[in-house]
Amino acid sequence: MDAFANRATATTVSVSLVSRSEFKAWVATQSKSTKAWFKSLDFAGETGRVAQLSARDGKIARILIGTGKESASLWHFARAAGLVPGKGSYTLERLEGKKALPLDEKLANAAALGWGLARYSFDRYKKSPSKRRPKLVWPEAADKAAVTRTLEATYLVRDLINTPASDMGPAELAEAASELAAKHEAEIEIIEGEALLDENYPAVHAVGRGSERAPRLIDIRWGDPDAPKVSVVGKGVVFDSGGLDLKSAGGMKLMKKDMGGGAHALGLAHMIMDAKLPVRLRVLVPAVENGVAGDAMRPLDVLNSRKGITIEVGNTDAEGRLILCDALAEADSEDPELLIDFATLTGAARVAVGTEIAALFTDDEALAADLLAAAKATRDTTWRLPLHRPYRRYLDSKVADINNIASVGTGGAITAALFLSEFVSRKRAWAHFDIMGWNAQARVGRPVGGEAMGLRASFEMLRRRYAPESDAE
Repeated sequence: MDAFANRATATTVSVSLVSRSEFKAWVATQSKSTKAWFKSLDFAGETGRVAQLSARDGKIARILIGTGKESASLWHFARAAGLVPGKGSYTLERLEGKKALPLDEKLANAAALGWGLARYSFDRYKKSPSKRRPKLVWPEAADKAAVTRTLEATYLVRDLINTPASDMGPAELAEAASELAAKHEAEIEIIEGEALLDENYPAVHAVGRGSERAPRLIDIRWGDPDAPKVSVVGKGVVFDSGGLDLKSAGGMKLMKKDMGGGAHALGLAHMIMDAKLPVRLRVLVPAVENGVAGDAMRPLDVLNSRKGITIEVGNTDAEGRLILCDALAEADSEDPELLIDFATLTGAARVAVGTEIAALFTDDEALAADLLAAAKATRDTTWRLPLHRPYRRYLDSKVADINNIASVGTGGAITAALFLSEFVSRKRAWAHFDIMGWNAQARVGRPVGGEAMGLRASFEMLRRRYAPESDAE
């Protein structure tokens, strides 16, 4: 990755992140001239403040970056990547007394990951990409493989979501999945177009038939067939016009990101396969475009599903749950030990938790606890919402087994999750992530655009369950 250098050079500059208390303790051990220098800069370790110390030859010898009341952590290191001068290489060290010491493993991993997340840019369509590429010398204690794996997965998710729908249709999403499968020597099957009906994926076909770009079901298998089964499903709506229930211009603008769930499924698959977790992995991504055409599904049509449950189409813009229901039913049919799905499913989840938090639904208390603990450990903000079963009545239909939208305008994220739950066994350990998949505003390490949400938390939960002897990131 071009965000990193393997070794320091004579021009490499040392950077230290310091809280107010850490700076106060350190500067007290320094010479009078150094104390006077920092006093003249009015530097005391405030968040985001930068101070430079020069060597006798006038070159920068050390950079200090304040973290305020907090000690350095993931997003502080991400901020540091944007505050250092634009060229050259840097090392990260902690200050203790008069000494500068290497970071321990936990801080080294956070430092490298934060730096790498901050150095991401999507410049596929830029004639002159940014040349501001400061490099971090890999911290000695960092788990390089683990950090690289996380960055590669996050970059993959961001790149897939950021790519315009004109260049990221069902075929292109399937090609990205094929490249990933080839990289890890996984099996892959892609069911396309009318073959979806032959193979009994009627809901996927119904949503995708309104586009000239044929729908697909991406199916990846990897790992020892005798290992515990883990299945991952991702919503792959490459563009959502709303169908005949057409979205407004504003509502349609960001709909290239509606395949974000599929991108997350592929990103998580990369992490699992790269880490060689001892699981039998299956990944299912229904890839469709929800278009407007003469044969597009209509409001109040009744669709069949893979599970045999009939669905009344209350709104063609609630299409994500229609393609997910077929994929979830197939994943569930193999009796996996664990089933996870990702979907940019509802605006209601954004109303509930905003755009920066992954909404989590599960009835499995142990799984919820494990995911939330992993989310906290990886600073991958996740919040659990209730899978409130009494709201299922709002999905009742007079002409079919279920409606794809609720009869009330409240609790939309819950009723969407309840719809999906109809296609998963009640005994299954199942987690559903309803995510934004997009940074609406830039934050340190998280530029505007496609974003991985719940990805690090999900992998860390899986790592702790299936490979607890390995080191955490």
